[in-house]
Amino acid sequence: MGRPAVGTAPRRCTGCGGYEYGGAPACDVCRALVDGVVEEGWAEFARDFGEEADEEELAALVAAEPDRHDWRVLDGALDRLVCTGCGGRLGRGPVGCGPCDLAHGFRYVALEPDRPGVPPGNEHAVRVNVSVVRRPHVTSENELLLRRSALPGLLAGLLPTTEEAQRFAAVARRVPWPERAAAVEELVEEMFRRCREEGSLRAGEE
Repeated sequence: MGRPAVGTAPRRCTGCGGYEYGGAPACDVCRALVDGVVEEGWAEFARDFGEEADEEELAALVAAEPDRHDWRVLDGALDRLVCTGCGGRLGRGPVGCGPCDLAHGFRYVALEPDRPGVPPGNEHAVRVNVSVVRRPHVTSENELLLRRSALPGLLAGLLPTTEEAQRFAAVARRVPWPERAAAVEELVEEMFRRCREEGSLRAGEE
């Protein structure tokens, strides 16, 4: 499964009970869904080269020209390359791994075309949040909470208003744990209600 269609109401996850994608990386089901966003893009790209194509060679070609490919294609390529420094997936190693840090930096020169029907900048937001969720060990607990909580809405084609983004940041700074997660979830629900009223999100399961 890749990402949902634009305007599709987020669904509850069978694993964690939160919204699908938003429980990653702790929830195995949500983590697999987030990985599926990248894998969908890679599979569409690789299909054009046929089954005979060497996947590792193709990945190396993509990684050598990151600014010519969709971000999901680049992320999929990096997943298929082994880091010469730490031995893990290139770009997802520990902080301080030189080759991984370099590859991770190149992620953000990849193409981020917005899908039809989404506000400008939605794809960039999806791209950043997916990156954070798939590389959680290099970010703060606060940022991870905000990024993963916003991801279900972003994947549905939404984008927080400036005021909503400021409220998210304020909650992350001021509300203590463990109340913080519940407070962020309530802000997400408010954003969903606003988008349903505007017609940018179809009514559905909550």
